Amino acid sequence: MTRIEKKFEILKQNSQKALITYITAGDPDVQTTKRLVLEMERNGADIVEIGIPYSDPVADGPVIERAAQRALEKKIKIKDIMNMVRELRKETQIPLLYLLYFNCMLQYGIEKFIIECSEIGLDGLIIPDLPFEESEEIRELASKYDVNIISLITPTSKERIKKIAQHAKGFIYCVSSTGVTGTRQKFETNFLDFMNEISKYSDTPKAIGFGISSPQQVKELKDYCEGVIVGSAIVKRVEDYGQTERLFDEVGSFVGELKKAVL
Repeated sequence: MTRIEKKFEILKQNSQKALITYITAGDPDVQTTKRLVLEMERNGADIVEIGIPYSDPVADGPVIERAAQRALEKKIKIKDIMNMVRELRKETQIPLLYLLYFNCMLQYGIEKFIIECSEIGLDGLIIPDLPFEESEEIRELASKYDVNIISLITPTSKERIKKIAQHAKGFIYCVSSTGVTGTRQKFETNFLDFMNEISKYSDTPKAIGFGISSPQQVKELKDYCEGVIVGSAIVKRVEDYGQTERLFDEVGSFVGELKKAVL
């Protein structure tokens, strides 16, 4: 059982929902990313997604795209991010995931990448541009090394929902709406029907992400799922406050507000 699975089990036993937060590795630098992970945990984050910067992030909106570009301009490498997670594991056992694009794994070497994730204590991978139908080999390899491949299901998945949900591990990333990441004022998805359809085929915890950017939205969506994911709103604070001490207060207090909303 991975840390992700254990975390959801503990939360379930306590009738709580998971707050999952996201930041881009290396924005503004690797040491700041490490401090932000710890700061978010201190303020209530249950699971943290760490984005691996990529030059063509097709699923990401402008906020995360700019963050990736800033990190890449600093010449960040996957090896730097692996070393950061290795250092984090000396200080925390919070479940950690990478969100990355398939080409990053391909260039690094797929098996080498997954083995190294396992060795450093990385718990899961979200690969938004890897279709489920093409993921079997990677899912089997990851399972061998106790790394969860997190499945994504969108409101337009329709007939694919059953097979994706039945193979899900860790949690199911339920995409709130079509399009790319970024803050949204409102959601058009019928979440009751969407979540009920997924639940027909799997009891794997469901977490809603894409566009959730405020405590109020967390309150609105938490009853439909076992977790909520907030990314762009946090990354925007990193963009606004950069390499200042105020950054940690701003992110920490925002995560604290999100945590209160999810309880």
